[in-house]
Amino acid sequence: MGDNRLKPLVLSEAERLTLQGWARRRTTAQGLASRARIVLACAEGGSNMAVAGGLRIHRKTVARRRSRFLADRLDGLSDEPRPGAPRTITDAQVEEVVVRPLEAAPEGATHWSKRELARQVGISPAGVLRIWRAFGLQPWRTQDFKISPDPLLIDKIRDVVGLYLAPPAGAAVFAVDEKPQIQAVERSTPVLPMLPGTPERRSFDYIRHGTVDLFAALNTATGKVIGRLSARHRAIDFRNFLDEIDRQTEPGLAVHVICDNLSTRKAPAVHRWLLAHPRFVLHFTPTYASWINQVERWFAELQRCCLDRGVFCSLDALTAALERWIKVWNDNARPFQWTKSADQIVDRICRYCGRISKPAR
Repeated sequence: MGDNRLKPLVLSEAERLTLQGWARRRTTAQGLASRARIVLACAEGGSNMAVAGGLRIHRKTVARRRSRFLADRLDGLSDEPRPGAPRTITDAQVEEVVVRPLEAAPEGATHWSKRELARQVGISPAGVLRIWRAFGLQPWRTQDFKISPDPLLIDKIRDVVGLYLAPPAGAAVFAVDEKPQIQAVERSTPVLPMLPGTPERRSFDYIRHGTVDLFAALNTATGKVIGRLSARHRAIDFRNFLDEIDRQTEPGLAVHVICDNLSTRKAPAVHRWLLAHPRFVLHFTPTYASWINQVERWFAELQRCCLDRGVFCSLDALTAALERWIKVWNDNARPFQWTKSADQIVDRICRYCGRISKPAR
């Protein structure tokens, strides 16, 4: 009887489809996926040495998998019995640990904990956690989402992303928004500085000394920011901020302003101002889609670097800190790089809508 390792390996269509499905696995059954890739490579006619080099594994591993597949076909790729203590968790218990969190919540609670489910199934909490990890389940986590109901969603995405990826010649593009009611917060006790082995410590209670609104316009090409502080964010304040952008932008350039759908953007005072300044064009982001406005990314940097750990004993101190941080940013300005095309964004939204639109279990 000949050596199976020397025989050509030919797959039926059903075997090929099954092996391709196994080979695509990433989070579970990594060993089975690796064996499937070895058999598929062998079926293409490669020698054991060539397959081993392509997959970066030992030649003897390829020979062993080829031989076992030729002898037992798909059954030859399954795990062989191993020495050691017998399993204490049955297949039925594994199924219950996986299915229960997917189909129903425990009585009187919103989600399963590992200890509660362990009591119900009759295994240890550590066993429940191992099974959840194997199947990618995380019942303790939750995420928020909001799909924009804007009827012009796709058109607005293409408009805004087009300004990021292919800005018009002879024009300046600004991403504009305001950060309202920034609080001048003073901690009730002095902040204790960081020490080796001890993080900075601050009291949880605070004294509030008022609020201020910040209008910001991020130049998407240079990364520089035009900022203006205001006590309020009315339509007239937005109009005055447009005046500030007009003063700080070269006269010969057209100005494209990306902003949200707040009512102050469409007030009569702003409309009259736009008629008097024809070089300005407003581009509105989709409803509930502030993520597409690049200035929001700049606000996140402002919050992280200046406001989260800032202590301001007065409104003047907060104002001075904001102006100083904007100046420091502009001295080392860098633009944010937009990488997703409009088609990629729309495709991802469509895929997500398809997932959440399926019938409930």
